[in-house]
Amino acid sequence: MSKIITDENKIDEVLSRGVEELISRDSLEKKLKSGRKLRIKLGIDPTSPNIHIGRSIPILKLRDFQNLGHQVVFIVGDFTGVIGDTSDKESERPMLSKETIKKNMKGYIKQAGKILSLSKCEFYYNSKWLGKLKYEDIGEQADSFSLSDFISRDNIKRRLNAGTRVSLREVLYPLMQGYDSVAIKADIEIGGMDQKFNLLAGRKLQERFKQIPQDIIMNPLILGTDGRKMSSSWGNVINLKEEPSNMYGKVMSLADNLIIQYFKLTTRVSMDEINKYEDKLKNGENPKNIKMQLAKELVKMYHSEKQAKEAQENWEKTFSKKEIPEDVQEIKKNKDELLVDVLLKSKIISSKNEFRRLVKENAITNLDTNEKIKEVDNEVIPGVYRIGKKRFCKIILN
Repeated sequence: MSKIITDENKIDEVLSRGVEELISRDSLEKKLKSGRKLRIKLGIDPTSPNIHIGRSIPILKLRDFQNLGHQVVFIVGDFTGVIGDTSDKESERPMLSKETIKKNMKGYIKQAGKILSLSKCEFYYNSKWLGKLKYEDIGEQADSFSLSDFISRDNIKRRLNAGTRVSLREVLYPLMQGYDSVAIKADIEIGGMDQKFNLLAGRKLQERFKQIPQDIIMNPLILGTDGRKMSSSWGNVINLKEEPSNMYGKVMSLADNLIIQYFKLTTRVSMDEINKYEDKLKNGENPKNIKMQLAKELVKMYHSEKQAKEAQENWEKTFSKKEIPEDVQEIKKNKDELLVDVLLKSKIISSKNEFRRLVKENAITNLDTNEKIKEVDNEVIPGVYRIGKKRFCKIILN
C-alpha cells in the first residue's frame, strides 16, 4: 500500500499549478492533509481516436495525485460519448454511433499510460452502470435539477436566444457525468472550465445518493496550433502519439505568447525553471530558443530523450539551413482531387478558409517546381510542398 504524502508544499503545488478554479480549497486541503487515501476521478469521452495535449492537463493532474499516494479513477465515456457533451459547443453535437466510439477508444488506456502509472489506476467504461439505468432511475436523477439550471448556461442561453435547436438529449448529459461520480464514489473530480456545470452535477447527485459531495479541480483550456481552443474537430491539436518530428514541429508553430503557459500546463518542468524562462523572455531572449526547450521537453515526455534530440536536429536542419525534413509526411493524391482537398484530408490545414488565407499570402509553395500556389482551386502537381513557414508534405499520385 502506497504511503499518503501530506507535505504542505507538494499539496499547494497540486492545488495551484494548472488550476483555474477549485470547489472548494478549504475542503480539498483538509482532505489532502488528513492522510486518507482519496479517490480522484477523471472521465474522457472517446470522440476522437487520439488524446491530445489539451487533455493531458487533467491527466497530468491525476499523476500528481498518484505521486501523493491517492487512488486515480480513469473513466472512458463509451456511453456518454454516444450521447455527446455540449459544454464547449455552439451548436448541437451529433450522436456518435457505438461502432465509432468502440473504434475511437481502442487506444485510450495505452495513451493515458504515457502519463499515468497504469498499474496504480482503476479503469472503467461508464456503460457498465449507465447502460443499466431504467426510466425511473433517470427520473430520480433528473428531479435534482430544474430546466432553468440547464438553460442558464452561457452557451445554451446563446443558442436559445439565437433560435438554435437544443435537444432534450443534451439536457441528459450532465446527469450521466454526474452519476459517474456516484458510481465510483469520487472524492475529487478533475475537469476543464467548460465542464463546470457537469462537475457540479456530480456534487448534487452524490448528495441525492447520501454521499459526501466531491470537491472539484478545474483546469484552464489551452489554445491549439491555430490560436483557437484545442479541439480534435478543428484539427489544431498536438496528439500524445504524434510522431516525434511532427510533435516538435507543431510545438514550434505555436504563438510565442503560449510558451510559458504550455510549460506550466503540459509539462512538469519545475516552476523555478519555468520562472527563469519567463524572466529570460521578459529580458529580450529570442522566444524561439525557449520554445525549442519546450518542444524538446514534450517530445522527451511522450517518446524518449534520444528521439527528442533527433527531432530538434531535424527541425534545425529544416529551418536554420532551409532543408526539407527527412521524414516529411507523404500523402497520396486521388484522381480529380484539388490541392485544398488533399491538404484537408491529411489535416495539414484545418479549413478551406485557412487555405484561402494561405493562398492570398503566397504561403504555399511547390518546392520541386519552386512555384507559389496562386489559385484556391489549384490542381495538384506531385511534389514537396511548404505550407506556411513550418509545415511540409510530399504529394504523390495514388
